[in-house]
Amino acid sequence: MLFPMPEPVQQPVLTPLTRSAIFLVLGMAAGGEQAVRDVLADLAGLQRSVAIRGHGDSLVCVAGIGTTAWDRLFAGARPAELHQFPEIVGDAHHAVSTPGDLLFHLRAESFDLCFELATQIVSALGDAVEVIDEVQGFGYFDQRDLLGFVDGTENPAGSDALRAVTVGAEDPEFAGGSYVMVQKYLHNLGSWNALSTEEQERVVGRSKLSNIEMPDDLKPANSHVALNVIEDEHGEQLQILRDNMSFGSFEAGEFGTYYIAYARTPATPERMLRNMFIGDPVGNHDRILDFSTAVTGTSFFVPTADFLGNLPPAP
Repeated sequence: MLFPMPEPVQQPVLTPLTRSAIFLVLGMAAGGEQAVRDVLADLAGLQRSVAIRGHGDSLVCVAGIGTTAWDRLFAGARPAELHQFPEIVGDAHHAVSTPGDLLFHLRAESFDLCFELATQIVSALGDAVEVIDEVQGFGYFDQRDLLGFVDGTENPAGSDALRAVTVGAEDPEFAGGSYVMVQKYLHNLGSWNALSTEEQERVVGRSKLSNIEMPDDLKPANSHVALNVIEDEHGEQLQILRDNMSFGSFEAGEFGTYYIAYARTPATPERMLRNMFIGDPVGNHDRILDFSTAVTGTSFFVPTADFLGNLPPAP
């Protein structure tokens, strides 16, 4: 009797937003491949060892692998759409493309668990990696960003979320995985806060207090909402899952939003970014970029937990 193959087990991409997060983007040193493979294979064990100390606080970690690192780590097939983050240059604003071989997205309600797991990962990797970017994120009031607006309202839920982030039959060897894109945005809060609430609402396309989207006949075409709600050729909305977090440093004078988008195909968030930076139509760029500057941009593939537990051979 034939039994159906079990569905691949995803990494915890769909875990609900938490109050704390750490985003680690790492570069892999020459000769560091085996150490990285060892940590990826043992990531679930490291997570369990730290999580059990949290007295019920849910701790999760998602690992992503960049295109150059993939070919250094694994022989054989590679995810069909894995590529470098595309630099996007508009008339007024620029989405930069920055290096990164590995992404670790750590989440928990309490920051100490994120910090401890990050400590264990970085310690285990040792000289095999260098830290390119580290952001310690926090939940800001009722899921708002530092601009004062609720972030993630358009996120899909339930089965819609699963479809939005999960690779399917189009790439069967990597079904169950996801693509993920990260950017660090720095806000000019002085200029932003100089705007009236009404003008801020026109920039975003939502009311600030109630989070209600403006009617189409009142919503500016260059508002953030207008340029980020996109449809396919059949009129169906194309969705991604954002797990953005706020961050800030008074010493560095940097305050912003760490943008992280999970998707079934990188084509969807890339189209949203082209709308934002180039405009739709061209020149109609997202007005939020007049107050928020992207200083990083990196793309990764998130393989399944099954993949990490049974890595393919090294090249």
